[in-house]
Amino acid sequence: MISTNNIGLTYGGKKLFEHVTIKFTPGNCYGLIGANGSGKSTFLKLLSGEIETQVGTVDITPGDRISVLKQDHFQFDEFTVLHTVLMGNKKLYDVMIEKDQLYLKQYFSDADGIRASELETEFAEMNGWEAESEAATILAGLGLGAEYLDQKMGALTGSEKVKVLLAQALFGTPDILLLDEPTNHLDIKAITWLENFLLDFEQTVIVVSHDRHFLNKVCTHIADIDFGKITVYAGNYDFWRMSSELAQTLRSNQKKRDEEKAKELLAFIYRFRANVAKSKQATSRQKQLEKLQLDDLPVSSRKYPYVHFAPNREAGKDVLRVEGLSKTIDGVKLIDNLSFTINKGDKVIFLTENDLATTTLFQLLAGELEPDAGKIFWGVTITHAYLPRDNSKYFDGQDVTLLDWVRPYSPDQYETFLRGYLGKMLFSGDDALKKAHVLSGGERVRCMLIRMMLSGANVLLLDNPTSHLDLESITALNDGLIRFNGTILFTSHDHEFNQTVANRVIDLDANMVKENHFTYDSYLGLE
Repeated sequence: MISTNNIGLTYGGKKLFEHVTIKFTPGNCYGLIGANGSGKSTFLKLLSGEIETQVGTVDITPGDRISVLKQDHFQFDEFTVLHTVLMGNKKLYDVMIEKDQLYLKQYFSDADGIRASELETEFAEMNGWEAESEAATILAGLGLGAEYLDQKMGALTGSEKVKVLLAQALFGTPDILLLDEPTNHLDIKAITWLENFLLDFEQTVIVVSHDRHFLNKVCTHIADIDFGKITVYAGNYDFWRMSSELAQTLRSNQKKRDEEKAKELLAFIYRFRANVAKSKQATSRQKQLEKLQLDDLPVSSRKYPYVHFAPNREAGKDVLRVEGLSKTIDGVKLIDNLSFTINKGDKVIFLTENDLATTTLFQLLAGELEPDAGKIFWGVTITHAYLPRDNSKYFDGQDVTLLDWVRPYSPDQYETFLRGYLGKMLFSGDDALKKAHVLSGGERVRCMLIRMMLSGANVLLLDNPTSHLDLESITALNDGLIRFNGTILFTSHDHEFNQTVANRVIDLDANMVKENHFTYDSYLGLE
């Protein structure tokens, strides 16, 4: 078990939380949520001991082993994939290395024999004989087969390294598992495997994730960082959201009732304070008024942007036709003789295990790349807006304020109009004067969404739009796309986003296109 006793943290002059006393118990999975900058990742570092508490203590049951999902993708480049995973249980790995070094000695003394016997006992007690098999099983579940075991980490792609580091965290049945964004860069199959793994995991799990479906599937509790404290709720993410919205409504209603009561009391006091017969009642009302608590509602750190796409022109019948499209990049054929038709009102999720393939397809559709072969036919009534996976070219080196950044994309150049759009996406007041090149990843995506909203396009192309966004922004974008009455082509690893937006699935794998009008869940066989 891991618990906190009255811990608090101030970071960069900002108080993140204080007086936090929580017990995280075995058999439960806690989803740690909060607005960007609220201190989720920092709290995990406090629990793991990576940083020290400023106030209070973190207490761990003696003998319990903590495992943490590492974020440094280059730390293990000189090691093989198998050894990197085995390092997840440092004690076992150290025993294995010492044991192997003893057996490699040219002269094996009696003392070496005694030490080897001790190590063999420790090795067996830690289930060492099953370690390599367990590591291989976890890697296979995440989509990395036996051919990866002896490869050096430095030779892997970024997404493959993420999977190995996740396998490292999961390896060896840790007592306490701390996972910061474990679903990032995972494909659907790997996310599903991880969900099932955690559902069967009997120890303590604390996880930070922006994937609402994942939180709903695996979490037994939600630990919410808000109002400068951390509050634990029983239930999954959806239950927490409904509960918190209800609590906020109740607080708001109570405040309104108190204000109305105060007005009634004040009116009575002013009316009868000079009336001798009513003076006692007026005094009584005065005392009631003084007891009323009219404190402002606590200000939540959560802010929801408002995402709304309004086409300037209704699309005609012909939207998009793709015929025999092919594209090779750096010697790898990513798109091969691809053909499909998009109809008016389609909201299509494109699926593939190779993210570069969908990114290449979207670049072709947006006109940023030329195909090696094939044709793309857009309807004459169609205007499209594109959200790329990599938006760096729009921001890097842009030493302009957000007001000036957004101006070229707006049909209305008045500052009031521009500030209105920036405010909808949480850039109000002085935030509208931020320089474009200093924005965070989430802020950049919100700016790109402003650009799309201002375009008035009737077709939206979105390549992994939920990347870098917090839960509130993902929810706002999700709702905005559900309301949009145009056509959407998108790719995403967010399960709930896919299920609630898409009315059609196109699978690009196996050198063929399967065009089916499915919901996402029915395509996955979950309905």
